[in-house]
Amino acid sequence: MNRRLLGLLALAVVPVLVLGVFFVVPVGGMLALGFWPDGDFAPGAVLEVLTRGRTVRVLAFTLWSAAVATAVAVLLGLPAAYVLHRTAFPLRRVIRAALLVPFVLPTVVVGVAFRQVLGDGGPLGFLGLDGTPTAIVLGLVFFNLAVVIRVVGGAWEGLDARAGQAAATLGATPAQVFRTVTLPALRPAIASSATVVFLFCATAFGIVLTLGGSRYATVETEIYLLTVQVFDLPAAAALSVLQLVVVVALLALAQRVRVVAPAGRTPGRASRLTRADGVPVAATLLVMAFVAIPIVSLVSGSLQAEGEWSLANYTALGTTGDRDALQVTVTDALVNSLRTAVDATWMALGTGLLVALVVTRRSRTPVERRVRGLLDGFFMLPLGVSAVTLGFGLLITLDEPPLDLRDSALLVPVAQALVALPLVVRTLVPVLAGIDDRQRQAAASLGAGPLRTVLTVDVPVLWKPMLAGAGFAFATSLGEFGATSFLAREDFPTLPLVIFRLLGHPGELNYGMALAASVLLAGTTALVMLLVERLRVPSVGAF
Repeated sequence: MNRRLLGLLALAVVPVLVLGVFFVVPVGGMLALGFWPDGDFAPGAVLEVLTRGRTVRVLAFTLWSAAVATAVAVLLGLPAAYVLHRTAFPLRRVIRAALLVPFVLPTVVVGVAFRQVLGDGGPLGFLGLDGTPTAIVLGLVFFNLAVVIRVVGGAWEGLDARAGQAAATLGATPAQVFRTVTLPALRPAIASSATVVFLFCATAFGIVLTLGGSRYATVETEIYLLTVQVFDLPAAAALSVLQLVVVVALLALAQRVRVVAPAGRTPGRASRLTRADGVPVAATLLVMAFVAIPIVSLVSGSLQAEGEWSLANYTALGTTGDRDALQVTVTDALVNSLRTAVDATWMALGTGLLVALVVTRRSRTPVERRVRGLLDGFFMLPLGVSAVTLGFGLLITLDEPPLDLRDSALLVPVAQALVALPLVVRTLVPVLAGIDDRQRQAAASLGAGPLRTVLTVDVPVLWKPMLAGAGFAFATSLGEFGATSFLAREDFPTLPLVIFRLLGHPGELNYGMALAASVLLAGTTALVMLLVERLRVPSVGAF
């Protein structure tokens, strides 16, 4: 065995062990509970769960809500993508950044914001949409609009304007130019963004649980309700198997339609707004209002108590709420979230760096290529499992020696690190793959050792992406709700869990505290993502 292959295997040892223990074992245990509920192979048990009337309704609502939210997000996102990426006007960059805010908000915060808008006394409370499927769809659209605007807008920005100009000189109207020239060129980007949005909507947890409760459940929330309220673990395992299959299929579809920017593409020049742009401008203003109303309503609601402007909701964060709704104060929960996020960040960053080094390492022999290919496939497995499925798997498997970690303080950070790991890897891999190996060889030929080579060649290129990856992991951990809802101890909750518990307890003070805590969580997450955006790392631009 040559030294390069040994080096590859040495780099892979830690991430393989981490994924083996905290991913393969939980997923295997989940599959075992679904197909071997009583110790004997019984696939009929899974079929029995999947053919229940409640399960069929849950699956139908999941597909319906995801499809409708995807269609609305695409319809609203297309004109906004044009205006924000293809035309020039003052404050364009500021508006583009503002419309990305919903995508980085924790999902439980999005749910709270829409309850504030649509509930009794909210600005749109007269519509009677609180607790309806429409509210859930609106929340999903709000969260995912940025995906369409970013992906389609980036593709639109790079289109060569000369093809449309040629069609216009031949007598084509603006509508004909869009239909025959622009739309075919944008079709891959639209399909890619729609697939990703559908995946996000179908696996949404915090938004659906906050706005729909047990009445309108998706597959994700039904797994949680079966585990926490009904205690039907075999049924939850069967639904997790279904969720696993659906997510893998959607990821495969997203991979097939993903947009790859042509090499050497020159962005098209932004044009000034004209009267002909009236319809897309009006649609963009609608999108801006749609994004602004829930955020403004959330902030203003948090600053009101007993019908007056007040900071009472914020000062109450140091208490356990009305009638001791919580076991710990909200400020303690915030400290718990920050500590957990720090642990999850170093875990995700360390593991992600090793994974990125393995999958970008140059292969010089057929054996090395095969080994790297196997490792690459193994490391991509977590992409096929949602946070709720991962949390459920960890809950039912890591409860016996030698892996009895249910009461360990590190279990929640580990789960959150696995959720954040794909983001870290996706941030680091393009940068590492772009480093010319000849630079390392040149440094070595000048007498630099392995450590000196890394410090002079790799570190100057990698430090900003590392910081960006750390920011992604930290923000993901702060807002993570799916896996954490299964694993967090009652006496050590994170801030998203505390917000959800406050919403479940009656009382004006508890609701006001939930609003204030949501603003605090949203502000912290947005600040972290703003710092990441200021690093201007190219690989951060892709979702």
